[in-house]
This record gives sequence, C-alpha cells and structure tokens, in this order.
Amino acid sequence: MSRREHSARRLHRAMRPWRWRRTSIVFGATIALVLGLGASSAFAYFTSHGSGTGSGSTSTMLTVTVATAGTPSSPLLPGGSGDVVFKVTNPNSFPVSLVGVAPKNGGTITPDASHSGCTTTDSLPVVTLNIPPGDLPVSIAKNATVALDLANAAAMDVAATSNCQGATFNVPITITVQSS
Repeated sequence: MSRREHSARRLHRAMRPWRWRRTSIVFGATIALVLGLGASSAFAYFTSHGSGTGSGSTSTMLTVTVATAGTPSSPLLPGGSGDVVFKVTNPNSFPVSLVGVAPKNGGTITPDASHSGCTTTDSLPVVTLNIPPGDLPVSIAKNATVALDLANAAAMDVAATSNCQGATFNVPITITVQSS
C-alpha cells in the first residue's frame, strides 16, 4: 500500500461524520443514566427508613385467692415440723406461677377455738412458718384451682403445752404470683 493510499484511509477515518460520534456518546450516556438510576433505586429500596407509632394493651391480672384445703399429711408435734396445706384459685385467662408464700403481715398463727389454752412455756410463738425453697415456684393453669401441701413448712416450738394436742392451726399467709 502506498503512502498516498494510507494517508487517504487515515483522512477518511479522521473525517468521519460528527453525528456518529455524537450518537455513540448519547447512547453511552443513556446507558450510564439507566444503570445509575437502577443502582440508586436499589440502594434506596434497601436503605429506606421510616417512623410511626404503634399501640398494644395488657390485661389486668385478677386477684388470685387462697383458701384452706383440708388436713395436712403430717401432724405437727412439739419440736417438730409439719405440712401446711391450702388451695390457690387462678381466675385469670392465662396461667400464673406461685413464686412466694410468706406469713401475712400482722397475722398471727392461732389454734382453733377449742384449743385456746395452747401456749408455750418460753413465750415464743407456738407455731412458726418457714417455706422450704424447693417447693416454689408452682404453676397454676388458667381458670384452675390447685391444692398445695408444703412439706415441713410449719414448725412447733419445743415448749408447746399439752393443751396444743389435737389442735388445728390457722396460718395466715400472703402469696406472690406472676403471669407465666
């Protein structure tokens, strides 16, 4: 190929119409714009933030009640310990757990009316309450009543008089429950 032919080809390439170059630039810019918008939309989709308010409600726990429940399985003797029995009624529409049993504040453990002479010779209480830690918590189903027998929870003073023989003791307690 001669120098002249080579120069003519080069000149022909160099004198390509401007509109072909402009079309390529516009096409490239359009592709870049579409890709950029798509990427920013994806970024906005994955990084969007919002705020608002919500509400919820809780129900009020109904009073769980305690009542006497019969005769303990072990008798109470001077210097010994015996069971404390009672029943707990859960009127709620959800289960609860009995997590605490304690002597009622200001309450006194007293013998039944026919044993009013039941005392001690050492001025200490005739009977005291001591709940063993392994007996709690106790689960109580919704709308249910559970009879409980807390083993060795009551202790009789060693100095109890003979007037205490055959007595049944009223043990006022306070219970603590929580929803399960």
